[in-house]
Amino acid sequence: MIDFLVEFFQNSGIAGFFEDGGWQSVLMILISLFMLYLAIFKKFEPYLLIPIGFAMLLVNLPYSKMFVVTTHPVSGEISYSGLLGYLYYGIKWGIYPSLIFLGIGATTDFGPLIAYPKSMLLGAAAQVGIFVTFVGAILLGFSGAQAASIGIIGGADGPTAILLTSQLAPELLGPISLAAYSYMALVPFIQPPIIKLLTTKKERSIKMAQLRDVSKKEKIMFPIIVTVVCVLLIPSSAPLIGMLMLGNLIKESGVVPNLVSTAGNSLLYIVTILLGLSVGATASASTFLQLQTIQIIGLGLFAFAIATASGVLGGKLMSKLTKGMVNPMIGAAGVSAVPMAARVVQQVGAKEDPSNFLLMHAMGPNVAGVIGSAIAAGLLLTFFG
Repeated sequence: MIDFLVEFFQNSGIAGFFEDGGWQSVLMILISLFMLYLAIFKKFEPYLLIPIGFAMLLVNLPYSKMFVVTTHPVSGEISYSGLLGYLYYGIKWGIYPSLIFLGIGATTDFGPLIAYPKSMLLGAAAQVGIFVTFVGAILLGFSGAQAASIGIIGGADGPTAILLTSQLAPELLGPISLAAYSYMALVPFIQPPIIKLLTTKKERSIKMAQLRDVSKKEKIMFPIIVTVVCVLLIPSSAPLIGMLMLGNLIKESGVVPNLVSTAGNSLLYIVTILLGLSVGATASASTFLQLQTIQIIGLGLFAFAIATASGVLGGKLMSKLTKGMVNPMIGAAGVSAVPMAARVVQQVGAKEDPSNFLLMHAMGPNVAGVIGSAIAAGLLLTFFG
């Protein structure tokens, strides 16, 4: 009987906690539980942090074999097995992030951007954070591919960060994904102080003229034109831009409501679960508990702050050039956190003047930021892929 109990204990996961590195597994389990707490009780990106946190819990329970990485002794090719390992191929092959963009396109209205095309410049200005952080990561000793993956956090677009990292630096997928989505959830806390620091009360109180109505023909032509132009100039942006614009085209066509409903609801949520599980599976103790993880988290915050600041400064410049016709705060919405960043601009503006309605004006740079981050990812993939 005693021999049976001893053998049972040795084959259980509990024994794994007493092996070398067992304390690391315990720490990662605590981190996963903390993430679940933030998602469930603090409502920080719960749709993604719940599957990410639970997958982290699964892979760090000893002997679970949910995510097994195998390197071929001769070719050096890496393969994945276990339930989460098989699901991970959806990230490795760029399937999940592209399908997420399909769903985003089906739920996005590009009307504000079409009505005021100049707001595209503010979306571009916010991408400065990506390239400034890229330089910072290089200075800290990261390789070019790793620095590009870290820099894309500044785009505040989780699927884009995941796609680029999976192609350029898969070993950093866990910490980069967690940093990207954590800072997206913290948009309401990070952006207001930066906005207030860089603008005056008078600037924050600027009221903008109502946007013109956009015709159905314009909305249908927009995704087609954007796809042709972007993919011709930067072919590597095709997966994200193509799926984003396809989703938007089926929405604006008005002839396939069932496809719109499926892409924007069922498919989007299904892929979100698969994406979250796959990302969480990469956050094992051996890859996550390193100094570079802390550096990535710090660089991610820096990237997001620079992106917000560059967007606001771009807005201030546009405000000067238009003689006060543009509220510079809308530049902060140039990051890709749709529609959260636009809502933050609306809330900050309403505190200065409750009658000021900036949401639709901020949505222009906001959706432009989605396009801008996808293009930036395509550029980085071209140079380092």
